[in-house]
Amino acid sequence: MQEFDLFVIGAGSGGVRCARIAAQNGANVAIVERQHWGGTCVNLGCVPKKLMVYASEMGQSLKDAPSYGWDVHINGHDWAHFIEAKDKEIARLNGVYVSLLKRAGVTSFTGNARLKAGNIIEITPSPLEPDAPTLTVKAKKIVLATGSTPVRLDIPGAEHALVSDDVFSLKERPQHIAIIGSGYIGLEFASIFNNLGSDVELVYRQNLPLRGFDTDLREHMHALIDMKGIVQHVETTPKKIEKTDAGLELTLSTGKVLKVDAVLMATGRRPAIDELGLEEAGIETDKGAVKTDSSFATSVPSIYAIGDITNQYNLTPTAIAEGHLLAEALFNPQGRDWSFETTPKAVFFSPPMASVGLTEQEAVKQHDLEIYSSQFTPMAQTLPGRPGKIFMKLIVDARSGVLLGAHMIGPDAPEIIQMLAIAVTASLTKAELDRTLSLHPTSAEEFVTMRTPDRKVPRAKASTSSGEAP
Repeated sequence: MQEFDLFVIGAGSGGVRCARIAAQNGANVAIVERQHWGGTCVNLGCVPKKLMVYASEMGQSLKDAPSYGWDVHINGHDWAHFIEAKDKEIARLNGVYVSLLKRAGVTSFTGNARLKAGNIIEITPSPLEPDAPTLTVKAKKIVLATGSTPVRLDIPGAEHALVSDDVFSLKERPQHIAIIGSGYIGLEFASIFNNLGSDVELVYRQNLPLRGFDTDLREHMHALIDMKGIVQHVETTPKKIEKTDAGLELTLSTGKVLKVDAVLMATGRRPAIDELGLEEAGIETDKGAVKTDSSFATSVPSIYAIGDITNQYNLTPTAIAEGHLLAEALFNPQGRDWSFETTPKAVFFSPPMASVGLTEQEAVKQHDLEIYSSQFTPMAQTLPGRPGKIFMKLIVDARSGVLLGAHMIGPDAPEIIQMLAIAVTASLTKAELDRTLSLHPTSAEEFVTMRTPDRKVPRAKASTSSGEAP
């Protein structure tokens, strides 16, 4: 039986970083992956989705081109050609991840990993290598980094629906699609299919999309969704899906029946723990996620967990940071630190939305606030006369002037907010933004030229019944 200092289960972004850093610090490291080297982000998430966003936005650029003097003829989008090109790029990235591990001296296994008592891991054949033998290995320390998997609603006919993993391998683009859910995944795919020419119906149970984001951004996004021609069915839930000769029929709680070519359930993800043997290993879970302490340790001292399997941040950069921190903590402590509380977030709708720091609803529970905001038409849209305004918002502590949050919807929002994340993480003040000269003409300059607050918001009073802010 082979024995390792560290064995990582799951070769996604977090697992690969953890394995590489541990190996670079002298540990004898192995990693196992069931099917997708690079994990969800590289294969069934961030990367292919962003390529889809680029593909979908090319059409709008072509439509705008005549207003700038270009003689353009649009003959439609070739979905099959795009999927083939996307698959080639993902295959290349798979190879990059495998190569990175090899160069770092990490031993790689392909298969399904299951924990056994005594820090033993059983590796059985997976779809990538179905004829491989079953192996057992032992490790002094084990890291669980298997990520998450899409959630399918428990309604009649759910088996007829797609989940996000399925979209990346569709042979044809559905002409009419219903998307259930208004989080990151739902909105991004709604925008992608809409831009490519599909009729899109967006079904969600809230009155506004993107629960958890700042309310002003949610309201602005709601208006943009309407402007794009995506039909919103708000405060509505799906009841059943039926397959017919013509396609699918989705019955809603309102009684309306949507006749579509496809239904996509973008209803969240859950930690991928089902086949890990957590109970046998004695690892505690909480609401379907692996419980960890601040050092990523599980209830078993020699076993750790990072990334989406813990259901805390559920973002690629946070998983990578967790993997890096854990590897160094185990094999070469550096005192390195990341500010997880100010992790920037983006929704790659068209136009995209991005945020960093506190929302107004979060900030007002602890601070007196000054709120700055601005709306304007991007210069690129003026000649073609395309509607849709940029929205920007700054949330400032009224007493200290410290920047608590920055939010934006509009072209290049993720790129701009990434830089403002430095200011929020460093607790810079609004005065320091004000003394920064603008780069003209850009959209980003608006963040350093907003001088007068729209409103001042006093800190919310604690509820007398529960002691919590309303």
